[in-house]
Amino acid sequence: MEAPWGSINVERGWYVSAQEPEEAEAEESSPLLSNERHGQGSRGVSFGFSVFNLMNAIMGSGILGLAFVMANTGILGFSCLLLMVALLASYSVHLLLSMCVHTAVTSYEDLGLFVFGLPGKVVVAGTIIIQNIGAMSSYLLIIKTELPAAISEFLPGDYTGSWYLDGQTLLLIICTAIVFPLALLPKIGFLGYTSSLSFLFMVFFALVVIIKKWSIPCPLTLNYREEYFQISNATDDCKPKLFHFSKESAYAIPTMAFSFLCHTSVLPIYCELQSPSKKRMQNVTNMAVALSFLIYFVAALFGYLTFYDKVESELLRGYSKYLPHDVAVMAVKLCILSAVLLTVPLIHFPARKALMMILFSNFPFSWIRHSLVTLALNIIIVLLAIYVPDIRNVFGVVGASTSTCLIFVFPGLFYLKLSREDFFSWKKLGACALLIVGILIGTFSLALIIFNWTNK
Repeated sequence: MEAPWGSINVERGWYVSAQEPEEAEAEESSPLLSNERHGQGSRGVSFGFSVFNLMNAIMGSGILGLAFVMANTGILGFSCLLLMVALLASYSVHLLLSMCVHTAVTSYEDLGLFVFGLPGKVVVAGTIIIQNIGAMSSYLLIIKTELPAAISEFLPGDYTGSWYLDGQTLLLIICTAIVFPLALLPKIGFLGYTSSLSFLFMVFFALVVIIKKWSIPCPLTLNYREEYFQISNATDDCKPKLFHFSKESAYAIPTMAFSFLCHTSVLPIYCELQSPSKKRMQNVTNMAVALSFLIYFVAALFGYLTFYDKVESELLRGYSKYLPHDVAVMAVKLCILSAVLLTVPLIHFPARKALMMILFSNFPFSWIRHSLVTLALNIIIVLLAIYVPDIRNVFGVVGASTSTCLIFVFPGLFYLKLSREDFFSWKKLGACALLIVGILIGTFSLALIIFNWTNK
């Protein structure tokens, strides 16, 4: 439902003007898009399902890395940072919706086109491509590392060395047999039906993390390959830290930004919303962000309180080591892997759309071009999943660069460019703060991550 090239019917020299209170109130309840289609026989998607859809766009592999972040920031430090990122993410959606009321565009890329012309569209589309490739590769990295462990737990003996316990082999088979065929579909209509299921998987994951906190003793003892190691006898290892900062803390905000990114899905979800308006869509966003924050925080807190400083950068690895044949852990692994597997083809679509908008915006649909672009994206994410050693590297680099741009920098910059409001108005000050925070967070975090790499 996105506006094709050249269909933006607002004058390019037009800017968002300062509004009177009556106009602002009307804006809150008016349809977001001028060319509204919901009156043409379609009732749209309910408020609840829209919340589930947006939560499905928010929640993903990030939930597995947040316990590691808490271990390197402390409980209070983590809580403050996560709340700040959640609030800023919700506020940046508010700015995007405000701009789209006036520009009548239906995609993030076309908003870039409206503000800065073709270069703006190319930059936004390129950022979306990189971010989605990072997200897909992080999902495949989870499959590569966790699927062999999940299979081995169902086998009675030792089958080490078998091809079906090799992560790379399984990854290639899955991407060839499942991900690529699903990603080839020109449209996917089951997103709304799977979103609520994915939400239940995430809730189930959080509940298992809570329950299993009392199944793993502290200090940790590892029974692995018939060798017993006492990890630590220090009682300090079993005391949670309220504030803690180390070189690994550089991954904190990028991982959180990666975990709350949903901005490329806001407008498509709006286009299917029942009785659409800016206020209603903002309520959908606030509800989705709040529920995601709650599940993220609970899973991170109890994951940290289970492993403390020994928490893995990918939380499921710890349970694979200490509870290798636990029924609940095995079940939650299958749920998470299923959710991840079904999400990868879905993320192909915005990445491929953005790539098509850059390279082939004026070309008619071609199955050959469609298949080759899908195949190229598939190859790239498989290679990244194979050769990237740690999921925190994906969270860190992608979160510090593209995620901060899409959540903080672009909404703030676009609003400052479009708005004619007084600079000291609340919205414009908020947009300026969002832009500055995004630039500082992205630059500082990326510099620290690169510094950590060079000093290993």
